Amino acid sequence: MLKIGEFSKLSRVSIRMLRHYDELGLLTPETIDPYTGYRYYSASQLVRMNRITALRAMGFSLAAIRDLLFHWENRSDLERHLLVKRAEAEEEARAAKWRLQLLDTALEHLRKDENTMKYDVTLKTMPERYVASVRMTIPCYEREGDVWRVLCAETDHMRLQSADPCYCSVVFYDEGFKETDVDVEAQKTVTGQYPDTEHVKFKTVPEVTFASCTYQGGYEKINEVNAAVAAWVEANGYDYGGPAFNIYHVSPHETENPDEFVTEVCYPVKPK
Repeated sequence: MLKIGEFSKLSRVSIRMLRHYDELGLLTPETIDPYTGYRYYSASQLVRMNRITALRAMGFSLAAIRDLLFHWENRSDLERHLLVKRAEAEEEARAAKWRLQLLDTALEHLRKDENTMKYDVTLKTMPERYVASVRMTIPCYEREGDVWRVLCAETDHMRLQSADPCYCSVVFYDEGFKETDVDVEAQKTVTGQYPDTEHVKFKTVPEVTFASCTYQGGYEKINEVNAAVAAWVEANGYDYGGPAFNIYHVSPHETENPDEFVTEVCYPVKPK
């Protein structure tokens, strides 16, 4: 029989942890002296201890280890648990790789271009949503307000119920920048069901994953923000996946002070 100190040295597990495993029922001493309280282990228990150590290294919780040890002889059940834990480890590795890539990108931009570091770019997913929408060709980008005026004029009598959260956005459908005849669509997320009007269409918009950059200030900053988003997309291994759109969190409708505008620039993306 081995004293707890001897067993600790052989198993390379601290005495404190051995006592903790005993309390949890993971590894109970072979015998405990009723007079001294000394704990004694058998050499054969080193096998069980090694299994516990190996399973902990794989990332299993102590509660899961206790269950696995109980069913240790059931190889198919053990294999199933190991495969699930392996899949979890793969996902954790992918997440860690993604975080490292983001850190490398941020460091690279910090060293190369101070302008891009003014803006934080993140990857977001917006779920499926129901919107009131108006798609129009307007003379120029500065006339976006025309689209919103049409949407409001044709729905004021409907008392539209805004969704929570409510997104007011404009989608830009043209392949490139256009000086005239700009194809845009205004969208506002709503709840309930409403009839279409002459220009307003109610529809469900699918989920979208996009590179996002939110900034405060006037619209003259858009070019800088676009540059930051483009650099992020390229550095993080994405391709563009659809027409860009802006979400207006604080727009000219809420304030006349451009310094108070809050705009989220969004570019749908997909992995290369």
